[in-house]
Amino acid sequence: MGRRIRYPVALFAGATTTLAFAPFNYAFFAILSPALLWWLLREEHSPARALMTGWLFGLGFFGAGVSWVYVSIHTYGQASVPLAAGLTGAFCAALALLFGAQSWIGARWFRSPATGWLAFTGLWVGFEWLRSWLLTGFPWLYLGYGWTETPLASLAPLTGVWGLSLISVLLAAGIVEALAQRNLRPLLPGVILALCAWLPFPAWTQASAPPLQVALVQPNVPQMMKWAPQARNRIVSQLVTLSLPHRDADMIIWPENAIPAFYYQVAGQLSPLLENSADARIITGLPSATKSSDAPGRTLYHNSLAVLNQPEQRYHKRRLVPFGEYVPLEAQLRGLIEFFNLPMSSFSLPEKDTTLLQVGDHRLAPAICYEIAYPELVRDGAREADAILTLSNDTWFGRSIGPDQHLQMAQMRALENGRWVIRSTNNGITALIDESGRIRGQLPVDQTAVLTGEVQPMTGTTPYQRAGTWPVLGVALLLTLCPLLQRVRTARKHHSAAATGFDL
Repeated sequence: MGRRIRYPVALFAGATTTLAFAPFNYAFFAILSPALLWWLLREEHSPARALMTGWLFGLGFFGAGVSWVYVSIHTYGQASVPLAAGLTGAFCAALALLFGAQSWIGARWFRSPATGWLAFTGLWVGFEWLRSWLLTGFPWLYLGYGWTETPLASLAPLTGVWGLSLISVLLAAGIVEALAQRNLRPLLPGVILALCAWLPFPAWTQASAPPLQVALVQPNVPQMMKWAPQARNRIVSQLVTLSLPHRDADMIIWPENAIPAFYYQVAGQLSPLLENSADARIITGLPSATKSSDAPGRTLYHNSLAVLNQPEQRYHKRRLVPFGEYVPLEAQLRGLIEFFNLPMSSFSLPEKDTTLLQVGDHRLAPAICYEIAYPELVRDGAREADAILTLSNDTWFGRSIGPDQHLQMAQMRALENGRWVIRSTNNGITALIDESGRIRGQLPVDQTAVLTGEVQPMTGTTPYQRAGTWPVLGVALLLTLCPLLQRVRTARKHHSAAATGFDL
């Protein structure tokens, strides 16, 4: 196939992958898009052309899938249209290099007419995992998310999202090979694994206590007003007013940085709510400060979550968003353009990690904003927790597809861990998600409202919680090595034939 066709098809295939995820949820694109990429790569003998094909696929993949980055940079970072478009394009182009590297490695070391498609599957999963930690990680758009609301999701408690990605690519490459070879055998591994979704699995987790009554406040504060000093009193007063009618709930929950100030600055305004909510636990996001133990005299500022009725129960965010919460190369970039001066972009990591919050008699696994996108980070705390709590401010995404993707990832964390997820956001999508990933209640975007409902505390562990991602990575490694193992086997056959004088 000529480059005039190959490269546009690669770009198109990458862009269509977005349709597999929320809010579209056309799961078959989680098979069609990687199938198109493998179709383009399977006969490619040039690693350089494979790199370009993979990079263009990645450019379409991230260009469409994380287009919401433009909204954050232009609308809230106040960058001009050309600058915002350029920064978004550079971000997507840099991420696309991972698909380029994945394709180059496959063409350079793992080409095989018989087993190259297995290596393609293994490399895909390996690079998804790489994205979970490389340069702090960007764990977005894993292929397995496309199956969140399908029967295949029943495998998430066993394999996690990466297991669903593996099955998806195995099916995609298997279909291409079955058509090319005119043989159904390449379809069997993917089909057999997918059919496991209909097996009668036991309930991995069970109810551990009576349901909790919760009230999730969605204040819907405009992002441009949130950190304005003159708006602080009005914002805090609104939170108190919305919460007072629900002071009989077990928990009242406010979103990420709902309080745009340090606690001591607003304690007086909060006292009417705290005094009239003796039994309710009030949980909120807010900035906080600690003294560094490594550098005496230095103050560290954190994006935090606090239980106001239990001052000792506090969690500091462990995965910060580059440029949004801290500025890499700060000395060089701070002040260069307005985008690098976003409010609250000087947060620090905690010196000591916290994985659980004790809220009354219950333990919650906390995750702030896009921490919920890290499968292994959430798994760490959820194993010992009764439920998962995530606070976010998706106002940065505007009316893009970002909030829907973010909610879908929270659904996957519920599935993987067999725990309810309590999701409180500033302007949507606030939701309650049960242990099977089903949304039991949610609030519309850009509305001021309170979501009330029950949350069932759970106990027990899923297979994914016990083993983590290593079993899936082990399978991915074996698949990747198939072409090498085949070469060793072929070489031994030829060596044996030469030694005996027979032509095998």
